[in-house]
Amino acid sequence: MREQLDLRGVKCPLSWAKARVRLDALPRGTEVELRLDDPQAVRDIPRAAEACGHHVVELTRDGAAWRLTIEV
Repeated sequence: MREQLDLRGVKCPLSWAKARVRLDALPRGTEVELRLDDPQAVRDIPRAAEACGHHVVELTRDGAAWRLTIEV
């Protein structure tokens, strides 16, 4: 199962707060693809997710934005 969350235009740390609410509500094994355009979020969210016990699957650049896939 894969969810998507578009956080373009949302600055960190609010983007992490929104992502965490979504991650915490999903069952284990679910992947969430985040769309980000804030450079601070691209740096901070993968570290914060790993610290909370989630697995960062992939981080790729997509034009002016980034796609970050996290497994709950």
